[in-house]
Amino acid sequence: MRRVRLVRGVMGAALFGMVAVGCSGSGGAPSGETGRTTASPQRSASSPAATQNSGGGQDSWRAWTRDLSGSEGVQVCGATAHQVVCATGADGFVGRSRTDGAVSWTVPTTTTAGKNLGLVVAKADERAVTSGGRTLRAANLRTGRAAWSLRLPADRVYTGFVAADGIVYALDAWSSFDREASVALGAYRASDGTTLWHRTVDADRHESPVAFGGRVYTTDSSKVTARAARTGATLATTPSGTKCPHLITGGHYLACSGIAYSTEDTFPPLLRLDPGDLRPLATAEDSDQKPERALISADGVLMLFEVSPEDSSVGDWNAYDLNHPKKLWSYHTTSAEAGLVGGRFVTFTPRNDPATRGHLITIDLHAGPNAKGDAAPRMSPAYPETVGSAYPALVLPGGDPDYVVIETMVHHILRSLPLP
Repeated sequence: MRRVRLVRGVMGAALFGMVAVGCSGSGGAPSGETGRTTASPQRSASSPAATQNSGGGQDSWRAWTRDLSGSEGVQVCGATAHQVVCATGADGFVGRSRTDGAVSWTVPTTTTAGKNLGLVVAKADERAVTSGGRTLRAANLRTGRAAWSLRLPADRVYTGFVAADGIVYALDAWSSFDREASVALGAYRASDGTTLWHRTVDADRHESPVAFGGRVYTTDSSKVTARAARTGATLATTPSGTKCPHLITGGHYLACSGIAYSTEDTFPPLLRLDPGDLRPLATAEDSDQKPERALISADGVLMLFEVSPEDSSVGDWNAYDLNHPKKLWSYHTTSAEAGLVGGRFVTFTPRNDPATRGHLITIDLHAGPNAKGDAAPRMSPAYPETVGSAYPALVLPGGDPDYVVIETMVHHILRSLPLP
């Protein structure tokens, strides 16, 4: 499951016989896979992606540095085991080689209206998905061509999306905040954009759905709803009184936390939910601080970056065991950027520590930052792109990579470098 990450982080049918969005909107027939692709001078439009996905050993990841174009958005890049993909403009794409970072293919944007919501790379479905304003689009990762495009009516916009198990789920809402709330959730086949279902839902327009295990989940802060992936039928809701402003998922786990954009000084406690019936499960006590970002490993370690409501410039990445509810360890740093790879947690060292700043660090998920021997933390050399003043973001390739891609915000570049 990949969820859209919002920049600071992811559908025509009927509900009980009532059409929520007309056929001219998200229920319209998607455009087919096209040749609207621009190749770089060094590469053809279709062969690079196909070659890179063949798994040939001669094209393994290497170290490189590349400037990003002005059209490539901030923190809207993802990667497979074979290439880096970034969103451009409102709904375009660019694919880059894993060997040198050069542009392999582009899918031009179709509109200048709308802010890009982010990028989802659905590796198993060979699709990259992005959205801006009224459009939801997918590119074929294998051929480097546009796959399909959906467009909403003029008075509605997409607000969040996610992809899982061959389906793209997207929320849409009225474009005007002056109108009564009307949020809809649609499910589209990832291969060709065909609408599977689309219905009005109880959901916060700012909270993207999450999906795994044949279900899609939404929250309106006071209620989480689980729906069947193929039909949209409601399968379960949380008990009355459950507070869940933000949904977190990873592996087969589902949890709730507060939200990073809250202006409150208190926050709902961390809460694990049973993905089947949505009943609350025993959960470790969190720090009672403001949650900024969360990740869950396949074996049930939840990493939560928590900061003081009065000062979000520094905080703690806290590790919580969801299977045996307890806090495992903490790492004090200044970045909510992080990833999980090979049983280890990857983040940046604190920008305010002169002795260690400017490094990548990986920490054993269960043993923590004070572990010794093979489980001890590993630190990269210092790179200009990993210092806090560059506001670096992580892009982790698929599989079990030995490289990581750094995206910097100040001087907008991508840099591929070895994982420590």
